[in-house]
Amino acid sequence: MASIRKRVGKRRTSYEYTVSNMVNGESKPIKKGGFRTKKEAEIAAAEVEVQLAKGLAPATAARKIPFEQYFKEWIDIYKQPTVSPTTLNHYEYSLKAVKEHFSGIPIQSIKRPEYQKFLNWFGANKAKETVDKVHRHIRSCIQDAMEEQIIQIDFTRKTTPTWNVPAKKSIDKHLNFDESEQLLKALWSRVDKGQAYSLLILILTSGMRFGEAVGLTRKDFDFKNSTITINKTWGYKKDSPSGFGLTKNEQSNRIIKMDKKTMNYFQELFNNTPSNIHDLVFFSPESKYKVISNTNTNKLLKKLLSELNIEPITVHGLRHTHASVLIYLKASIHYVSERLGHSDIETTLKEYTHVLKELRLQDEQLTMDIFESMAA
Repeated sequence: MASIRKRVGKRRTSYEYTVSNMVNGESKPIKKGGFRTKKEAEIAAAEVEVQLAKGLAPATAARKIPFEQYFKEWIDIYKQPTVSPTTLNHYEYSLKAVKEHFSGIPIQSIKRPEYQKFLNWFGANKAKETVDKVHRHIRSCIQDAMEEQIIQIDFTRKTTPTWNVPAKKSIDKHLNFDESEQLLKALWSRVDKGQAYSLLILILTSGMRFGEAVGLTRKDFDFKNSTITINKTWGYKKDSPSGFGLTKNEQSNRIIKMDKKTMNYFQELFNNTPSNIHDLVFFSPESKYKVISNTNTNKLLKKLLSELNIEPITVHGLRHTHASVLIYLKASIHYVSERLGHSDIETTLKEYTHVLKELRLQDEQLTMDIFESMAA
């Protein structure tokens, strides 16, 4: 049975528990204080006793581990082998922030107020997207730390990311249905003028990332089933690894269904043109990175949209256009998330809130119309 002791200090009164614990025949009681109420101390002590009964080492008895050390080990074990170099850089960025703010502080010693202070400090000169990403990384790490009995309480729970820099508008920049239809028709009318046009068609009709599209080989196309397998990328910029590389995350390895017109075009293209040393679909021997240039593709897209009197977007904006059109036409958010290769559905919901709000207004009007017609 645990004992609870009341501790009266100059500033406040707190409670401490002591739980009996034997290690190799030697008494090593587990103590922890700082609880605001006696009830909180009793609940925490009961959790420790349950863990001891199961033969587990309670988090309070675990070796004190600096937060930055645990976070780095977590990245090395669970992320480094499975994510792309670009995504790994994002985790390293989060680690840098943790090192700067929590240097030398054990993960077991961090409480929710301290973590909220970190979010306030970090977000003082950052954009919402940056703060959210770091917060997600840390939350994922902390959840694993709890499962491993390193800590008992999720100190990231009920904390709120803060920021002080306007968010980038790139995600909001996409074409609406009519504009995307105009663009697609224009691309098909020019598809014989160069492979950059076929690349733009593929990204618009598939929602692939640029690196995924230029990493495609002919073997990735299944013309019988009208599917494309996405399981790698190609380094197309200076901070990318050379040649083939990993996709952004495990969920980005996927097989997507494609429309017949797009698949028929590429089947005919493969039948009438020779392959290359890498079997790449968008091979460009003159290019520095041996694939179609992202810069030149963006320039071509901007020029074409200007000719159509449509506000220019980037090639990455075509990915957002693809998803926005699907959601707007009532495709399942779960399906869209899988098709895009998002790590989880929360990412999809966050990025396409603008479309979901439009649909909600439509659903509200539909609901009113239904019951008004029923009562007529």
